[in-house]
Amino acid sequence: MNKYEIMFIVRADIDEKTQSDTVAAFNKVLTDMKAKIINTKDMGQKKLAYPIKKQLRGNYYVLNVEASAAAVKEFDRKAKIDENILRHIVIREEE
Repeated sequence: MNKYEIMFIVRADIDEKTQSDTVAAFNKVLTDMKAKIINTKDMGQKKLAYPIKKQLRGNYYVLNVEASAAAVKEFDRKAKIDENILRHIVIREEE
């Protein structure tokens, strides 16, 4: 198991319940694949540097996880498909 930092941006124009459901769904993707979520941080809504999918604002979330490469790969795959996720990045932390 490696340590990763995952940051993703959720659309700001959707209702609060849909946002929380999206975050919960992506947390579940990781936990279903035996990943351990160490820390979850809601960074709040911020103005984007440039429009993404015609959006000017987004809600930022940061997760610190201990996960296998397969769990991170599945998170990445689903984040690319989900229309509520504007952008995401996965960074492997050094030991």
